[in-house]
Amino acid sequence: MKKLIVCLIVAACCSITSKVVAQKKTPVLNHIALYVVDLKKSASFYQNILQIDTVPEPFHDGKHTWLKIGSSSTLHLIQGAKEPVVQEKSHHMCFSVPSLEEFMARLDKENIFYTNLKGDGKTPTTRVDGVKQIYLKDPDGYWLEINNEKY
Repeated sequence: MKKLIVCLIVAACCSITSKVVAQKKTPVLNHIALYVVDLKKSASFYQNILQIDTVPEPFHDGKHTWLKIGSSSTLHLIQGAKEPVVQEKSHHMCFSVPSLEEFMARLDKENIFYTNLKGDGKTPTTRVDGVKQIYLKDPDGYWLEINNEKY
């Protein structure tokens, strides 16, 4: 009888321990959804300017484009917004690129406006950790930070 009680206590402790460990797992970003006015224009911007690849779109309804933005994350563009958004720069998504200078040259070639954090020119802001950054808006007014942080 004592062996049975000890076994039950050990089993209960193992069960409790496994639940605690499972709860300590960090959530993983699955996707970010942006509501856009013109799906084709927004998708083209993210594909051609940011050079983000699309992933298969499961709805097949012509109202969604999905783009791969990380090892396990996607950006969902959803058609249907009535007008572009108005936001402050502090509400933004950030993408790191291998060469900020090459990215800025692409923006210049495509006549896409960008600025530094203060908004007073095209010279990148340098953060205290040495990362250089610029800001631009996508076709729907969503702010994007582009930086040269290592990834």
